[in-house]
Amino acid sequence: MSGRHGHGEFDLIARFFEPLSRAAPGAFALGNDGALLTPPEGASLVVTKDLMVAGVHYPEGEEPAVLARRLLRVNLSDLAAMGTTATAYALGLALPEGTDDTWVEAFAAGLARDQSEFGVALIGGDTVATSGPAVLSLTAFGTVEGEACLTRSGAGAGDDIYVSGTIGDAALGLRAVQGGLAVLPPGDRAALAERFRLPEPRLALGTALVGLATCAIDVSDGLVADLGHISERSGVAARIAADAVPLSEPARRALAGGEVEIADLMTGGDDYELLFCAPPSARGDIDALGCRLGLALMRIGVTGPGQGVTVMDADGQSLALARAGYRHF
Repeated sequence: MSGRHGHGEFDLIARFFEPLSRAAPGAFALGNDGALLTPPEGASLVVTKDLMVAGVHYPEGEEPAVLARRLLRVNLSDLAAMGTTATAYALGLALPEGTDDTWVEAFAAGLARDQSEFGVALIGGDTVATSGPAVLSLTAFGTVEGEACLTRSGAGAGDDIYVSGTIGDAALGLRAVQGGLAVLPPGDRAALAERFRLPEPRLALGTALVGLATCAIDVSDGLVADLGHISERSGVAARIAADAVPLSEPARRALAGGEVEIADLMTGGDDYELLFCAPPSARGDIDALGCRLGLALMRIGVTGPGQGVTVMDADGQSLALARAGYRHF
């Protein structure tokens, strides 16, 4: 791990980041220009990368420990969507000039907390100073047996469409973080904000779906937008029922109170739940899997010939959506 920072790069690495590498033999205590990754025999390496920019992907002034945990979790969610066993990560930080040791220490503590929970370790990266907003980058590594991973392109016509957990909480959570949703009780606002700040990567679900699901994706841009990615890659049409989309109790109260519409919840993004397809013959196994994991796996629609996503309302009519989800550009 190398870099340039006002604290002195080697001191910064030794104090805050080298301890995060001790569980990874190939990291060389962050003392080399690179790390050595050796997948188990017969396994393939899976690599993913995400960026978070201050003021774009998170509000300015967010707690550094929370940012670190969110950064790691959104990358682990990508690995979960491919049915991957997570192993390691590399870190890139462009921090505003004048960022002090207290901020970096808290950020490293957040990483330490979550890398222990999810069984991964830091293997390298880079740190630089910037005159612009903070840019946080993380590359996560995982393994799969052979090439047995989940992709977006395996769905066939007649598959069931499922989603884990609940949808729309993160979009509402961002509003709560920004001071909105005043009509909701404080407990609801806090729960929704937590869902935005600290998504739960569905790693156990992802690995269990290999051989059971035909395709998968994590819900980052929004349920409808991400289902559209499956539709495009798999060459199938997707039809879902709006009233089948699983919602948390706080989200239901926000919906009933007129704070949002169902379309907002399906297109808001940042839920990091798994959206996947499977043949009807797998229904019993998927129900059993949900029970085993203690995680709701809701069947929300079906695939068919063609392409594109259609959302049906409670009257069986196509629901018009102003947008499918978050657009990066």
